[in-house]
Parts: sequence; structure tokens; C-alpha cells
Amino acid sequence: MASVRQVQVTFDCAEPTRLARFWCEVLGYIVPGPPEGFATWDDFDRLHTPEDQPRYFACSDPTGAGPRLLFQRVPEGKVVKNRVHLCVRAGTGLVGDERLATLEAERDRLVALGAVCERVMVADGEYESCIVMRDPNTRDYQFCAA
Repeated sequence: MASVRQVQVTFDCAEPTRLARFWCEVLGYIVPGPPEGFATWDDFDRLHTPEDQPRYFACSDPTGAGPRLLFQRVPEGKVVKNRVHLCVRAGTGLVGDERLATLEAERDRLVALGAVCERVMVADGEYESCIVMRDPNTRDYQFCAA
């Protein structure tokens, strides 16, 4: 029996293209090329409303190490807490003030990309620091800098 070699994480959302582009910037993932007949995604976007844009938008790790992310448009809004979120591992191996400073720098980078900082959770002796955030467009997905 063959083992699983790759994983795709799929997110339901209102605006797949915008959300995928954000995560490409956050993670250093690759944005796929624009649809045939368009030189850039901006050219495509100028001619389409968000509702007319693709129902799906995928992005992938250029190294092939990380999972492919697929964002799919759904008509309904979020009604319950997300059961999955992404943690941006910026402070791996760091502790204390050094970890918090690294996380705060990553938070600032993500805020500049449009994310919203929900709260900073400072180390308490049992858990290390992390920062809870929301994505910039739909504000659907809670994620953290950890």
C-alpha cells in the first residue's frame, strides 16, 4: 500500500484570490500564473468583480516541502469557530524576550500585509509567547505567530 506523500489544506472563504495572495506573501508561496489571455492577475481582476473571479485559487510552496493551499469560494458566511488554523512558526527554538521580539517583528510584517492582531499572549512559565491574528480580507481565519 502506498503512503501519503503530500497534503493539501483547503479553506472555505468568500474571496479565494485575495486570501490566497495574502498567504503567498506570508509564507513565500508561489501565486499561479493568471488565466490564459491575461498578462497579470491585476489585468484579470480589473475586468471582473470578486463574484466573477475564480471559485478556487491555489498556491504552493516553491520548494515542495509545505502543503499546497487551496481557497474555495462558498456562498455562506462563517457561522462557527474555525476548527483549523495556520500557525506561522517565526519563533521556533527561541524563548523569552528573544522569542517575543521575533514574534512581534513577524506580527508587524503581517500587519503591513493587512492582517489584524487579535492579542499577544506572553510566556507564562508553562507556555511560550504567541500572537493570535486574523487574515486581512475576510477576517475568517484566525492564525498565530508562534
